[in-house]
Amino acid sequence: MVTAAQPLPRALPRATAVRHLGPNWYATVMGTAIIATAGAGLPLDLPGLRTVCAGVWALSLGLLGTLLAARALHWTHHGDQARAHLLDPATAPFYGCLAMALLAVGGGALTVGRDWIGPRAALALDAVLFTAGTVTGLAAAVVVPYLMAVRHKVGPGQASPVWLLPVVAPMVSAALGPMLVPHLPPGQPRETLLLGCLAMFGLSLLATLVMLPLVFARLITGGPLPLALTPSLFLVLGPLGQSTTAVGRFADFAPGVVPASLSAGFGLLAVLYGVPVMGFALLWLGFAVAQVVRARRQGMGFAMTWWAFTFPVGTCVTGAEALAGHTGLVVYDWLALGLFAGLVAAWATAAVHTARGLLSGELLAAPRPAPAAPRPTTARTTSDAVR
Repeated sequence: MVTAAQPLPRALPRATAVRHLGPNWYATVMGTAIIATAGAGLPLDLPGLRTVCAGVWALSLGLLGTLLAARALHWTHHGDQARAHLLDPATAPFYGCLAMALLAVGGGALTVGRDWIGPRAALALDAVLFTAGTVTGLAAAVVVPYLMAVRHKVGPGQASPVWLLPVVAPMVSAALGPMLVPHLPPGQPRETLLLGCLAMFGLSLLATLVMLPLVFARLITGGPLPLALTPSLFLVLGPLGQSTTAVGRFADFAPGVVPASLSAGFGLLAVLYGVPVMGFALLWLGFAVAQVVRARRQGMGFAMTWWAFTFPVGTCVTGAEALAGHTGLVVYDWLALGLFAGLVAAWATAAVHTARGLLSGELLAAPRPAPAAPRPTTARTTSDAVR
């Protein structure tokens, strides 16, 4: 940590504002881009809706460019802090957000961004961002768990939904990759990409199934999360909604790409997998909302973890939209609309508080220890092990 008594490098004062800018800031890009993608798929024919979605996507593109530049300054001028982030078990998992931000903006380009920048530019942008995001996501899915195993000092009481972030990134690739399939030459290139997305679906799903029991066991045996971390419970919705979206996209783009028998199998998978997983997502949503209401009553204030209310909920919107298309049930249309309304409200709330925090400088200041959750009224006293 540089103190006032130490000489500062000449170039440092121009970049001091980004010293504490962590990879968690990419969540603002993810949460913004998902509004554009989810909004474009709603069962509504409202005049101007698609234009608004395209505008929101343009905002996410601007945020991505700004954050990439700011993070480049961070690594250039504050390499010590950047390395400390990688070695911090509470911060390292957020490197998965970089991959998901790239992927979310790329997918939005092909969905609604093409209305503003044209189909060719949208396809080129998505191809670049999908490639970069997929490579980054696969790297994070390996490197972060490796660091957790060999370098980080963590115990069962420190498990949190944040641990899911690096292993969920490949699931975002799996959900968005099929949209590029029709733009590849027929034959093996298309089938390779589609089945490659299926492979990423599998690796992310199995990794999530390994991590999630640790998180749930921590909640049951260790008590509530610290107040500032409570919104991270919504992160569990990410792999659930995104995987439901992914199987729906497999079914959409499989015809003519894989043999007819496999294509029919993808159609069955979209329903037989998506329906029960969406049911569990709604169960978890109720559980997470109850925990957040409790934490709010206990004094939970705004933190960047509030962005967890956006992207994961958005994946459930796209998952519900996929189920509506493959089942024909109106109930999923209404579910998508209800979740989207909550998504917009959550985004607006998080965006306003983030803007205030940036203007005041509070969000870019050195982090302060988060207040622990109040002790449970039972004899269990291990809930304050996680801080």
